[in-house]
Amino acid sequence: MPELPDLQVFSANLNGMLKGKKIKDIELHLAANANVPLTALRKAVRGQVVQKVYRDGKELHFLFGNGNIMGLHLMLHGGLQLTDDEGNVKHAILELAFDDHKKLVLTDWQRAAKIRLNPEESDAPDALSGDADYNFFKKALQKRTTIKTFLLDQKMIRGIGNAYADEILWDARISPFSVCKAIPDSAIKKLVRSIPKILMDAEKKIKKADPGRISGEQRDFLVIHNSKKKTSPTNASIKSELVASRKTYFTDEQELYV
Repeated sequence: MPELPDLQVFSANLNGMLKGKKIKDIELHLAANANVPLTALRKAVRGQVVQKVYRDGKELHFLFGNGNIMGLHLMLHGGLQLTDDEGNVKHAILELAFDDHKKLVLTDWQRAAKIRLNPEESDAPDALSGDADYNFFKKALQKRTTIKTFLLDQKMIRGIGNAYADEILWDARISPFSVCKAIPDSAIKKLVRSIPKILMDAEKKIKKADPGRISGEQRDFLVIHNSKKKTSPTNASIKSELVASRKTYFTDEQELYV
């Protein structure tokens, strides 16, 4: 699944490719994957100019000239292709045709990617926003759930996925099995520093490896959530277990708070 750093790169590249282009038409191949029917999507975006493409949580948002927003959630296997407007693309779910004879196609062989017209705003802070600060975590972590589960809960904090939760927790030296309310202030402060550090560094590495990427994921540089690596950068053995049905990588360097 593309995670926040991937989506940061996708959104910046898509913004450069699509900003100022006019939507000629839109096609929806799986009606159940959208929150409104095709007629409503067409009314909202056909003839409109793309003002901006940006990331919001785990979604890509397309802002149009009339103020409407279309959100795309790629889910596990969704992808994007920018191609000529002739011919069919395999596993297409949505197609945006532009007036320059190009089209952006949302694909997903698992048929799970979601389209949302004017998605509801969330009260949960984005992981890279200034609202995800010490005061937020100090209050929000008063729970008996594990910290790994908390970081993956998009109703608590938006944007962090399974792989980067592991990278963040290792960097902060907090065990993924730690109980949220047992985490001391000193560790919370480390967590708050680790979140933007890990996510922004990953974005830079993805850009360097594949500057024009708008789909897929780049993970070779991950130091903990990486099945090819046996030890951490500080030479501790990497272990793996399931947490909330997610494969979780960690080391004994990470403090357990219970």
